[in-house]
Amino acid sequence: MMQLIAAFQQQNYQITFVSPCAKSDNAFNLTTIGISQVAIELNHESFDTFVKQLNPDIILFDRFMMEEQFGWRVAEQCPDALRILDTEDLHCLRKGRQLAFKDNKPFDESYLFNDIAKREIASIYRCDFSLMISEVEIEILKTQFKVPDNLLLYLPFLLEEISESSTNNLPVFDEREHFITIGNFLHEPNYNSILYLKESIWPLIKKQLPKAELHIYGAYASQKVNQLQNNKDGFLIKGFANDVNEVMQNAKICLAPLRFGAGLKGKLIDAMQNGTPCVMTTIAAEGMFGNSQPNGFITDSPKDFANKAVKLYESEFDWKTYQNNGFAIINKRFQKAEFLEHLYSKIDTISQNLSRHRRNNFTGQLLQHHTLQSTKFMSKWIEAKNQKE
Repeated sequence: MMQLIAAFQQQNYQITFVSPCAKSDNAFNLTTIGISQVAIELNHESFDTFVKQLNPDIILFDRFMMEEQFGWRVAEQCPDALRILDTEDLHCLRKGRQLAFKDNKPFDESYLFNDIAKREIASIYRCDFSLMISEVEIEILKTQFKVPDNLLLYLPFLLEEISESSTNNLPVFDEREHFITIGNFLHEPNYNSILYLKESIWPLIKKQLPKAELHIYGAYASQKVNQLQNNKDGFLIKGFANDVNEVMQNAKICLAPLRFGAGLKGKLIDAMQNGTPCVMTTIAAEGMFGNSQPNGFITDSPKDFANKAVKLYESEFDWKTYQNNGFAIINKRFQKAEFLEHLYSKIDTISQNLSRHRRNNFTGQLLQHHTLQSTKFMSKWIEAKNQKE
């Protein structure tokens, strides 16, 4: 989201960040970079007045749930505003994989075509186009759900080039120690991966590297997370990381044993930017590397995962090789200038032909007309109920 905000600032947009969510203590203060922040209510007509007076040229919805809640209001009050959906990742894919994992069955179409998919794909159709962070997910939308290509835009992480001088200033192999994993603990794939490490992988690593520690970082560490700590085994819950670059640079290896999920994994980006090779599952690696060599080992076997982690921890040659792979991937696959050019071009092209673009998306018109009627009147019913109470 911060990268998208910077992208629009680069084009001199006046930006208003609108959210119904309470701000956490760790939230970035957008006013420090000239962004207006407005708190809004769910299921309340005050948003109608607000957005009509604001009269934006572009509305960017953060995930399909926000489009469901506010999309019909935007369409009524600001019909000429370009509506963009930032999917972040394909929620129905993540949900389907999680359901298959819980059932201990292979993931297939029966799990992909879930109730979340019905809502998410409808949201994609209702918007003028959607931002997709993963090439894999674009292919799923086009082949499995038959979403037209012109409704999708591949926009991965938007990163600066890593210069040789920057890489030379990073801690070297002998200056680093221990393992790291990082991720928001409220995100179920992250919490599950920590359990997986605790129960199946870390004991195998610890047996071969008795002095090693695993440092586990993430926001919202609940009691069930903190109780996993075991000082004797070096399984250490560190909680929120004030500086992800610092903790990643101190570590020798990043572990990402995700067993379900979707999108691109920010922890792998953080690792590559800070020169920290990884051991990861195929789910963690999905969409990240393209035709490039990865920045570490990819394996789904707990035993092989542990053995590869030990090998990478002890081999300076392998470690440097995968570190350099990571730098190359950042510079080859995630350079923001190229992708921002595509974003700006997409916005200009659709904005100049908005009526025709929407006419060509009849499914979107149909869903806007019918599906949102139910959403609209449910919202108004909740609003009326709240007023009576």
